[in-house]
Amino acid sequence: MLGNRVGNVLRCRFGAVAGRRVTKARRAARRAGEAEPAGPPPTGFSLLPWLLLDMGAFSNLFQDRTPNPWIGALGLLTFNSLYIYVAFRSFDGVRRESRSTRAALVLMTAVTCALAGGYGGGWLLFFPLLGLATGAALRTPLLRPAGTALALLAAVAACLHDGWGGLGIAYATFISTMVTAAIMRLSEAVRELRAAREELARRAVEKERLRFSRDLHDLLGHTMSVIVVKAEAARRLSGRDPDAALVQITDIESVGRQALTEIREAVTGYRQGTLAAELDRARSALTAAGIALVVSRSGPPLGPQTEALLGWVVREAVTNVVRHSGARECEVSVSGAGERVRLTVADDGAGPAAAGPGCGTGLIGLTERLAAAGGSLTAGPRPRGGFAVTAELPLDEEEMGAPTGQGAEDRPGRGDVYVDRGSAPVADGVGNG
Repeated sequence: MLGNRVGNVLRCRFGAVAGRRVTKARRAARRAGEAEPAGPPPTGFSLLPWLLLDMGAFSNLFQDRTPNPWIGALGLLTFNSLYIYVAFRSFDGVRRESRSTRAALVLMTAVTCALAGGYGGGWLLFFPLLGLATGAALRTPLLRPAGTALALLAAVAACLHDGWGGLGIAYATFISTMVTAAIMRLSEAVRELRAAREELARRAVEKERLRFSRDLHDLLGHTMSVIVVKAEAARRLSGRDPDAALVQITDIESVGRQALTEIREAVTGYRQGTLAAELDRARSALTAAGIALVVSRSGPPLGPQTEALLGWVVREAVTNVVRHSGARECEVSVSGAGERVRLTVADDGAGPAAAGPGCGTGLIGLTERLAAAGGSLTAGPRPRGGFAVTAELPLDEEEMGAPTGQGAEDRPGRGDVYVDRGSAPVADGVGNG
């Protein structure tokens, strides 16, 4: 009775202290905006309070109720030492499965049988303690037969001293073995799930960082290329045609303002461009660079996600045409057939390879982005000269079911064609937006 009361008091105090520490850590994490800690991992200290069950045997030694007290004291010291040894090794996967831990369990069993069978009384409580250590150390298929064998040993030893009333010790031994093993497994499973959740959160953060850096690279690369090209055009026109130079300068201001808006949208993750808008920007950039643009579109109207992905392809490919190709003409074609849509950006220049290494970073990012959506991206020289970038994406069900032809609704992407020869005006009503 005394041992049980002391154990309850100690467990309550230990639990209160640990609870206060975990609460303080969680409050600090919430204030810092971090994930709440799960608390320290369990260790062998969590099993030590159960040693208070042998307080009855300990008191018998000092009350001269135990024959040969020196033998009993040596057995008590041996059992407690082995229990502590097994308890701390049970929370380490490698040491838990080692031979020394198994040998310690066998030795504990021998000491328990000798002390409980020889003295009885409070010494019988060593069997539940042995079951607790066994449940903590064994996580293998051997657990159930080991727990059953310990319960039978406890029943024999207890019934020799207390008759059939000793079956309670056998029941307590079996329950302590199985419940401890179940709790330990559950604790490990919770830890593993929490670690997996933290790993998923970490990967999501890395993915978002990659998205932001990729979007920022594509946005700034295209924008700076357009600004440089238009600034060069304004410099060439400033001497002979000030009005045309002023138009180019006005375009530079407009491009800069648009770039600021797009960067803000990229930071917040809400940027959702359209293919039509990117084609319009491509027309402006290529016109300023003196490159003719030919655009053809056919097939069903595209969904927002497909439009956004193809818009990124147009942006990156046209940026490479302006910066690296030295081309005279660029052709952009969009066609949808069956369950896929294809976009090709081709030019008659030298291609990005002429610019040396490092110019294909955007294409690598686009390849990864399209692959995540079930599409593909190929880029390389054309057989008759020039360079081509081809992107393919699967059509959504709504896109495949959308009407096409002359009777379809007035949406972009149904057989529109236009040609822009640098300074030549663009034909009206031909879907160049």
